[in-house]
Amino acid sequence: QVQLVESGGGLVQAGGSLRLSCAASGGTFSIYHMGWYRQAPGKEREFVARISRDDGSTNYADSVKDRFTISRDNSKNAVYLQMNSLKPEDTAIYYCHAHIFSTEYWGQGTQVTVSS
Repeated sequence: QVQLVESGGGLVQAGGSLRLSCAASGGTFSIYHMGWYRQAPGKEREFVARISRDDGSTNYADSVKDRFTISRDNSKNAVYLQMNSLKPEDTAIYYCHAHIFSTEYWGQGTQVTVSS
């Protein structure tokens, strides 16, 4: 059983930056593909970014491409999301996600609010 704990959310003005962290425990972190999802009020949860366990390759939603960067540090059992040039539409709860084959885990989420 893997536990994921997000941190780093908060209130920021449009154009600002935040760095989210996700600390994993209870499993072998390096075997999991890791990702970030978000859910805005009244909307479904959506994919933001993912990073492969194999070669560190990354994928991003079009809405965050060139603004957000996902990274991982297997020595610290952590994944990060650097968010730059934040927009009000980035306001959401951000969730950390780990998966391998059909097994997946979610964190509790961290709130990100971007004011205009």
